[in-house]
Amino acid sequence: MGRSFANLHIKSSNLEKTIEALRALGEDFPEVLGRSSNQESEDTKSIDSPNDSQENNVVMYISRSNENWISVLHDYFVWGTVKKVGKVLSTLIEEPVMTAGFINDEIFELSIFEGGTIQAERIFCHSLTRDEYGLQEARLQDDYLQETLDIRNEDFDGLIRATIPAEAVDQLSALTSLPIWSDWEWVPYEEDLRERFSKYEF
Repeated sequence: MGRSFANLHIKSSNLEKTIEALRALGEDFPEVLGRSSNQESEDTKSIDSPNDSQENNVVMYISRSNENWISVLHDYFVWGTVKKVGKVLSTLIEEPVMTAGFINDEIFELSIFEGGTIQAERIFCHSLTRDEYGLQEARLQDDYLQETLDIRNEDFDGLIRATIPAEAVDQLSALTSLPIWSDWEWVPYEEDLRERFSKYEF
């Protein structure tokens, strides 16, 4: 088994507004974060212990990655779930939401949502892997992808030609200064991630 990770990134310079959208995501759409509705806990909170209420909190790691992007990690983000989170989150915030999913060093899937709709997607993998998994981009819109990521033509051409997932992640990380190589599970073990991300409980 190779490396796997998933994360999402909001194109925003407003950290407070982003945090409010993430709070609303956890409160109004707990199922996309792998949680059941919190209605039952609200009905019974008078008999819950303090520890129970803490366990009901949504915990995320959030980083203001640069002046244009805010990055988010959560324990339910994996390839296959992070896109659903990005889609819903994009209905709660006006800015583009980008999701990144990387599985077993075989596939790197990059998707961007606005207003609950996928606007662009790129899947970086070997052609045999693409055939084996039956992978196809939901919306291959490279102009939108390049504009949103603000990458120069010559650099973007090199990025979209990549077929080795790890190389695509390296290139994208360098071009955007985003922590694409990051995952919730890695935070306790990697000093760089611990310094970069702050823990939030909603």
